[in-house]
Amino acid sequence: MIRLAAAAVHNWDEPMLTYIKQLGVDEVVIHTPDLPGSSEGRYDFMGLVHLRTAVENAGLKIAAIENVPKHFYNKAVLGLPGRDEQIENYRTTVRNVGKAGIPILGLNFHPITVWRTSRTTRGRGGAHVTSFDYDLVKDAPLHYGRVITEDEMWANWTYFIKAVMPVAEEVGVKIALHPDDPPMPTLGGAAQLMISFDNFKKALEIANSDNLGLDFCQGCWTEMGGPLEEYIRYWVSRKKILYVHFRNVKGTVPKFDESFINDGDVDMYKMLRVYKEEGFDGFVVDDHVPHVVDDTPWGHRSRAYAMGYIQALLDVVNRL
Repeated sequence: MIRLAAAAVHNWDEPMLTYIKQLGVDEVVIHTPDLPGSSEGRYDFMGLVHLRTAVENAGLKIAAIENVPKHFYNKAVLGLPGRDEQIENYRTTVRNVGKAGIPILGLNFHPITVWRTSRTTRGRGGAHVTSFDYDLVKDAPLHYGRVITEDEMWANWTYFIKAVMPVAEEVGVKIALHPDDPPMPTLGGAAQLMISFDNFKKALEIANSDNLGLDFCQGCWTEMGGPLEEYIRYWVSRKKILYVHFRNVKGTVPKFDESFINDGDVDMYKMLRVYKEEGFDGFVVDDHVPHVVDDTPWGHRSRAYAMGYIQALLDVVNRL
């Protein structure tokens, strides 16, 4: 059975958790929580235990922690001096996540961050959606003052992931790899790796671990272009999708807009059926919702709409 988990971002206080529970959701993904030990570049065990019990005391369950703060491992991503200390701290974080009983840790290997060229593009009814237009940033200055090549990034990925995965295997943690967003070959002079089907195959082959899978951001895979249904069938049939960012977009790179979940290019009901047909039994999350009238920065109104829509689809698909 495919499940719904709510994306709670950083905020896991009691009102947020209560709100999520009131929407009929039983699981939550916590995004880069602010926990003890963060200033030292790692998550401490007791901080993770307190996070887990706070969530469980609200009647919910942690489905995953999505990412750690970028400063935990930015030198490892870029191959800079100090990366070995960061990797050892990351290994400690993975070990503590496992010992705290949290099953999945999300990972992105972005050399920069998520880029959007507008956060006020008008979507349905005038809602604000984010968008990307490469023409606006093709002449951006070098983000790090020099070009970072694809070969460098593959070397950095190999060094990092081969050090991390043995610890993940030891403690039973699954690492969920997210695409680069937007999935462009380079941004600001820095090469991006996680931008295509072939590159993801290569990344997973380098890791050579059953504990590395995908945070399958359906929005990013749609942005890449190509046969989305075939991608889903390939990865699900190999048990490599750990969870899904279930969002919709209009267009593909080099230019696209995000959208309401039922207002993009993708037939979301059809895609859920594809996941189900291939035997996916993980969870999907709401992601990157538009900003509607009188909403909060987190998007309480828009996320409620997205989660309700997903729940209705799941009610139908899970009965098939």
